[in-house]
Amino acid sequence: MSASADTRAPLAALLPKPGEPPLDADEILNRFVGYVATNGLSLYSAQEEAILELLSDKHLFLKTPTGSGKSLVAMALHFKAMAEGKVSFYTCPIKALVNEKFFALSKAFGPENVGMLTGDASINREAPILCCTAEILSNLALRDASARVDAVVMDEFHYYSDKERGVAWQIPLLALPKTQFLLMSATLGDTHVIEQSLEKLTGREVATVRSSERPVPLDFDYREVPLHETIQDLIARGKYPVYLVNFTQRAAAEQAQNLMSVDFNTKEEKEEIRQALLDAPFDTPYGKDFQRFLRHGIGMHHAGLLPKYRLLVEKLAQQGLLKVISGTDTLGVGVNIPIRTVLFTQLFKFNGEKLTTLSVRDFKQISGRAGRKGFDTEGSVVAQAPEYMVENIRQAAKEAAGKKKTPKAKPPQKGFVQYDKSTFERLQNGMPEPLESRFDVSHGLLLNLLQSDKTEGSGGYKRLVQLVMRSHSSDYTKKKLLKDAAMYFRTLRDAGIVKVVQWEKHSATVEVSEDLQRDFSLNHTLSLYLHETLELLDPTLETYALDVVTLVESILENPDVVLYAQLHQLKGEKIQEMKAQGVEYDDRMEELEKLEWPKPNREFVYGTFNAFAKKHPWVGEENIRPKSIVRDMFERFMSFHDYVREYGLQRSEGVLLRYVGDVYKSLVQTVPEKFRNEDLDDILDHLRATLRQVDSSLLDEWERMRNPEAPVEVKPVVDLKPKELTEDPKAFAARVREELHRLLRALGQRRYLDALGMLDNALGEWTAPKLELAMAPYFEEHKLVVLTPQARKPANTQLKEAGTRQWEAQQRIMDPEGHGDWVIDCEIDLRGRRMDDGPILMLRRIGGMTAWS
Repeated sequence: MSASADTRAPLAALLPKPGEPPLDADEILNRFVGYVATNGLSLYSAQEEAILELLSDKHLFLKTPTGSGKSLVAMALHFKAMAEGKVSFYTCPIKALVNEKFFALSKAFGPENVGMLTGDASINREAPILCCTAEILSNLALRDASARVDAVVMDEFHYYSDKERGVAWQIPLLALPKTQFLLMSATLGDTHVIEQSLEKLTGREVATVRSSERPVPLDFDYREVPLHETIQDLIARGKYPVYLVNFTQRAAAEQAQNLMSVDFNTKEEKEEIRQALLDAPFDTPYGKDFQRFLRHGIGMHHAGLLPKYRLLVEKLAQQGLLKVISGTDTLGVGVNIPIRTVLFTQLFKFNGEKLTTLSVRDFKQISGRAGRKGFDTEGSVVAQAPEYMVENIRQAAKEAAGKKKTPKAKPPQKGFVQYDKSTFERLQNGMPEPLESRFDVSHGLLLNLLQSDKTEGSGGYKRLVQLVMRSHSSDYTKKKLLKDAAMYFRTLRDAGIVKVVQWEKHSATVEVSEDLQRDFSLNHTLSLYLHETLELLDPTLETYALDVVTLVESILENPDVVLYAQLHQLKGEKIQEMKAQGVEYDDRMEELEKLEWPKPNREFVYGTFNAFAKKHPWVGEENIRPKSIVRDMFERFMSFHDYVREYGLQRSEGVLLRYVGDVYKSLVQTVPEKFRNEDLDDILDHLRATLRQVDSSLLDEWERMRNPEAPVEVKPVVDLKPKELTEDPKAFAARVREELHRLLRALGQRRYLDALGMLDNALGEWTAPKLELAMAPYFEEHKLVVLTPQARKPANTQLKEAGTRQWEAQQRIMDPEGHGDWVIDCEIDLRGRRMDDGPILMLRRIGGMTAWS
């Protein structure tokens, strides 16, 4: 907590020195205003009013537009807390934004004074300023009733109404009665229920500061011309970068493709882009298309893209190299793209239940991103009229000019919600909808409370009752929640996760089982089912490790785009089969309706879940979701890129990668150690290597956060080159093993041209015919190459160092007879190159087993 005079931490230098008396409110204000002035800024009236309310120790709802300086008000609260020797928290919805705030606060207060908490570990957790997601603060408030949380900034507080995550924004308000809160968002709406509850619980006055004044004002326009004409007009008038708002990933990709026929950039600008992309990796199936868009000056940004591609778009946009970015409506939070104009392609979207007109909150949250403070004097928000209306207007103009009369275009009948200019005006001028309480109880919430300080009574159960009664729910809902809580406790006790260890006259002491590993997590609703069902698997079966994977996949959310691609392929194969058998059309269609995506151990999974649900009525409508994606990849010996191509998932690589990452993390965190074996560890190594090879950013972040000794960096550095895999011996060995397995698969399937492409063949010593010749003796002895998971065990691969950045690698070829007396011998030479520069295996020979010296 020491103050630093380092000019790189200007706010820390303004704090009292050790031994000096604490600052009063007036002096805190004077010093902070001085800091603002030294940065060439001055406070807006709303900022000044907000800071004065905070210095009066009030809670504050800050309802001002995007770009109006809410972050500076938050900085003032952190400064106040540090000046008073207190601990403050900054929470926001996503980890990327947490990282961004961590770096910004480290720069202002010094890295020694700022920490970051994640679900896995922490950086500098004893710091007086801590950054985290709302869920982390919520869990902390539940687990540690005595935690020092003197002040909290909750950014993007409109997430309070989010159906899935809103409970995490409410729990701190219920569990931290001594904390001062700053609740910020541009789209809060009516908050009087929350204000009344907060004041009643804490005894602290609640203030509200609202303003509609934006540093960069917005203009609004409704366009009734084709989309490409709208974009060309905006660019001609200098109103770029233009962010094209779509509401599906497919639409974002299709719009990007449609715009390829229009030139938005000069040759000189395209050359600048080409130079900026020299070090960028486009090494995935979608990489070539994505690179083509970027070279044309069109960016794309949505959750279906790999993180490294999204980061690249953000970097190019920050450099001013992209004039048009086609993305989804996820730009509202945590997307670091400078935007001059927000262009809505439509004014309706699927809200999780049905297609409906945008809410005022969604519209204003997205619109607020237009206009860059310090760059633009104004921002623009443009909405496109429905395409059929644009066409009708065009036809009417032709008729008025005396041209041939044509029939009017009809509106789409499916997947369309009618809107017009009045809809656009209503969204501009409307008030955001009132925030809606999403408080709920779950076995995860109960477990957090049961792990909290026992002085709260009944190991935390009493606190749960208190939270329910304090919640912003209706009286009817509170009664239901209390009944649910009792059921949850019984299920945790029956599962052995918690136990009653001592009865007293009127209470019981409750403890969480000590058998669970440190990382054991009940993050998923069905984790309790997993924990119980793992006991029923037979560890002596060869498929045991894959069966564990199936159970983990069954409790995770469905990546629908992947599953429907699997089903589409199955239907295509089935149609061909039935046509060959002469099955009639109607019968074929009936059979197709019965098909479903692959569900290994289907009867076991559904049977055990049904039994679980009978014992655990709290499961309610939640259902098990058996599927086979990671298992399918492993059993079929397919790389990530193979899988993308197999199912045509090029536009959804990010979805597949995120799912593979979720399976990996769930296997690591949710499967207790006693259920792991060597085969499961091999699968984990394979998944880890896959994640690192495709896009290491997610894995790097997760593993860095799991390492409490991770160094603190004050400045984020964007490096387009991925981390060198040789720095991680275990990951390097897994990657080499995967490369050898891919080569083995191609050779075993006699795809010699593909096998050639997997080799570092710079000297040209191998050709497809030579590979066929080398494998011929093997196929004279054996019918095929065995490619089962057992044949791919780590014991069948050898790797040893042969010099500086040089290795020898050997892969045993398993045959149906079980001899295993043939091998593939390779060398790896990375002197003067990186692993990601191309194939790494230099084939030395294919032949009989020799001594591995």
